[in-house]
Amino acid sequence: MDAYRFAKDDRLAEHFATEVIREATAPGGTDRSPMRTAEARLTLAATAARAGDLEKAVGTGLAAFAAGRRSLPSLLLVAGEVDAELHRRYPHEPATAEFREALRAIQ
Repeated sequence: MDAYRFAKDDRLAEHFATEVIREATAPGGTDRSPMRTAEARLTLAATAARAGDLEKAVGTGLAAFAAGRRSLPSLLLVAGEVDAELHRRYPHEPATAEFREALRAIQ
């Protein structure tokens, strides 16, 4: 998932991120691997931003920040990629500012 996101192979990055989330979600909806799913959600946010879907990118990215447990260094690395993409594509959108503010709040 990470290698495909970094290589900007969005189709495969999305596929593997979706698989990570599916595998980590217990039948009752409980997240068995919150740190990994948070990173998978940020991968989906990055691919959505590159696909031009600002709403999905920000919504999915903010959902990643809501995880109770998180690996902050890894989360910040991927979130930084999402933030850079949002500012490159949508520099004046309120949703872009909202994402950046949420990112700053977790640092």
